[in-house]
Amino acid sequence: MTIDWTHFTPGSASAGGLLIGLAAAWLILESGHVLGASGLVGGLVPPRAGDWGWRVAALAGLLAAPLVARFLFAPAVPVVEANAASLTVGGLMVGFGARLANGCTSGHGVCGLARLSPRSLAATLTFMGAGFLTVFLVRHVF
Repeated sequence: MTIDWTHFTPGSASAGGLLIGLAAAWLILESGHVLGASGLVGGLVPPRAGDWGWRVAALAGLLAAPLVARFLFAPAVPVVEANAASLTVGGLMVGFGARLANGCTSGHGVCGLARLSPRSLAATLTFMGAGFLTVFLVRHVF
């Protein structure tokens, strides 16, 4: 195995992880809500009384943060080596999996594990195992 040292960025990855952890901790301590992207979106349709404002604010922050970072830093331009059909199928599969698991990687992996939830541990192990298997199959088998 070789490491792509050009794109190996432990500093920015650690800073991003720290910010995600702080945001998740702040939200759960401040309001008791779990910071999971699929839960944020899923709670908007149908809208729940008194629940809409914080969800829209959190999603707006998730969308605005990369735009702000783009102007503050010089991020590398991402290269996606997949066609539109693959991205669409992959996105639908991720959405189906998040619905099936009652949460996404951010909800289970960040917040659920921090709360020592056995269900989140099982979900995170499943997400990670499926990801490892997919990378292995795509890069070494197909």
